[in-house]
Amino acid sequence: MELDELRKKIDSLDDEILRLLNQRYETVVKIGSWKKNKSGAIYVPEREKAVLDRLCSQNHGPMSNATLRSVYREIMSGALSLEYPLRVAYLGPEATYTHHAALSKFGRSVGYVPKTNLREVFSAVASGHAEYGCVPVENSTEGVVSHTLDMFLEWPDVMICAEINMQIHHSLLSLSGISQIRKVYAHPQTFGQCRCWFRENMPGVELLETSSNTRACELAAKDPEAAAVASPVAADVYGLASLRDRIEDNPDNTTRFLVIGNQKKMASPTGTDKTSVCFSIRDRVGALYDCLLPFKTEELTLSMIESRPSRAKNWEYHFFIDILGHKDDEPVKKALSDLESMTSAMRILGSYPRGNEAE
Repeated sequence: MELDELRKKIDSLDDEILRLLNQRYETVVKIGSWKKNKSGAIYVPEREKAVLDRLCSQNHGPMSNATLRSVYREIMSGALSLEYPLRVAYLGPEATYTHHAALSKFGRSVGYVPKTNLREVFSAVASGHAEYGCVPVENSTEGVVSHTLDMFLEWPDVMICAEINMQIHHSLLSLSGISQIRKVYAHPQTFGQCRCWFRENMPGVELLETSSNTRACELAAKDPEAAAVASPVAADVYGLASLRDRIEDNPDNTTRFLVIGNQKKMASPTGTDKTSVCFSIRDRVGALYDCLLPFKTEELTLSMIESRPSRAKNWEYHFFIDILGHKDDEPVKKALSDLESMTSAMRILGSYPRGNEAE
């Protein structure tokens, strides 16, 4: 087949894709009207997962599943904006990893609201100024972002709707060559993920902590003797050159982000879910052991357990756990019932589809 004929075939296929996309969006508008009349949630993560999983299972290439997910992310983003003008708050400013995580979940057709700290993100969601928020909660190198957990104690109406697992790759960005660098700016978590690289490659350089990697880029863009550690994408945004890529110590460096909302109804079970719980225990010997025993009895896996100090009384703690399973699964339901009977307070933060493996 000649090139002109192949291009005509592409044009014909594009026309058909356009027609079908508009048909899909017409159906989306009808679904949005139904949700509005029934006060249903606009963003339904379990439905999103079902659509993507079904399509990936039927995909025989040559398009990869990763590309398929990216394409449908934008199709779904456009659909969400047709149903309702969504606003998503995130730990900003623009071009942070949290911003990238939010884009990977909601696409480019919704409205994004950058916030300067985690409290502002939670406040925006709790007050209704944003329908959803995106916050980091755990890194495979540096561990749990404890301040995010603390926010759930301050904002009892905010719940977890979904999670995002994203590989994090750091680059050294600057206006100058590496031999001219005298100081490097980055967020403290980022420095923690690149500790060995700096020790081995730039031992005499001053490391200065900033509120975000984006702030680090802003400072580096004004000083030819400075560099920033940030995502490769930030180089273009701030007019910096990438001097070294992938400087993180762990090549599988992954951060888990949470999508938070104030909707009351939790996601329905999908078969591959996670349930996050916060509880407090009475001060007695063996109390934590007793609280965890129901999960062993029901043969449930805990993927995270973390403690945070109570602000009400010294040496008392709140515990956060992630359970593989949905709150409506019988084993989880039984374990949570037993747990509640042994705690002074317990709250289910959310049951939601597990995030895909980081890419």
